[in-house]
Amino acid sequence: MAEYKIILFDLDGTISDPKEGITKSVQYALEKMDIVEPDTDKLECFIGPPLQVSFAEYYGFDEMKSKYAIDFYRERFKEKGMFENVLYPNISLLLAALKENGYLLIVATSKPTVFAEQIMKYFNLEQYFQHIVGSNLDGTRSSKTETIQYILDKYTNYEPSKFIMIGDRKHDIIGAKNTGIDSIGVTYGYGSQEEIRDAEPNYIVSSVVQLKDMLLGSRV
Repeated sequence: MAEYKIILFDLDGTISDPKEGITKSVQYALEKMDIVEPDTDKLECFIGPPLQVSFAEYYGFDEMKSKYAIDFYRERFKEKGMFENVLYPNISLLLAALKENGYLLIVATSKPTVFAEQIMKYFNLEQYFQHIVGSNLDGTRSSKTETIQYILDKYTNYEPSKFIMIGDRKHDIIGAKNTGIDSIGVTYGYGSQEEIRDAEPNYIVSSVVQLKDMLLGSRV
């Protein structure tokens, strides 16, 4: 494996499992839009991509309807959805070990930065990260390509070869490719093995333990 210095972590499906909070908040938004979806398992597709993309792709919402749906989603998400969330096993140990070994860690998420910051604080994980970078509440900087490029522009002292993106959806891998950095696809999140494989990351892992072994090897 190449010698990386800065590791970018997706949040949903990579650091934590947000299924309950996200799917119930989407369910709430759909009900407000007069769409009843009793099975939250069918809403897992909303975990990872920007909300405006998912509402358009899966429910055919135009820009205005997507905006209304996102506003409804945030009503519930701000109140309790963001805390209906659990860390993946061993993720705290991984982050602590990476920081101890001199890596710079950054959250790179499509979730609005303000929510990502609250979630990281809730889990007491902000101590491990240099920055938490997400989208803006107005919907800008929501693509993973934009998020990663924003980070690269902040760390111009480092060549792109020193960065690696870790995520569970194709959007993470595509964003890394578009900005010229390497990537690791994780299959323990919400992207299928086929989705991750077809996106062609540099590496694929199936667990947090395997991710730790790959990044740290004999150093731990």
